[in-house]
Amino acid sequence: MQKITPFLWFDGNAEEAMNFYLSVFKNSKQIATMPGPGGSVMGVTFELEGLEFQGLNAGPMFKFNEAVSFFVKSDTQEEIDYYWEKLTADGGEESMCGWLKDKFGLSWQIVPPILGKLLGDPDREKAGRAMQAMMKMKKIIIADLQNA
Repeated sequence: MQKITPFLWFDGNAEEAMNFYLSVFKNSKQIATMPGPGGSVMGVTFELEGLEFQGLNAGPMFKFNEAVSFFVKSDTQEEIDYYWEKLTADGGEESMCGWLKDKFGLSWQIVPPILGKLLGDPDREKAGRAMQAMMKMKKIIIADLQNA
């Protein structure tokens, strides 16, 4: 059993968000919905890639911001492209250095493990070139990092 679970505050669209995330992540499942007044949904529980999430329809008082994001390790450019396209669809926003916001305002980082290897290269000039290349990117392009 997972001891710590991300708890997401939504403004009436927790079920829509859950269904969106279930459609994006192939290894996912709905666990439960908690009924609210008048047949509405008060809360949801779902799992993405083995990580359980709770979502609550709690109102407009609080919004997501970049202080919290979810880091998605993506081994190939095809995987980066897939998550980038899906998570920025229908009103999501691109940011810099592999960061984006989805249409619900939740922040994600779509990053290949090779980025950490390139930035930590013992050859500091090579690492610096990789850093400079990354700083110019929105979506991470692995080939451009390697060519830097």
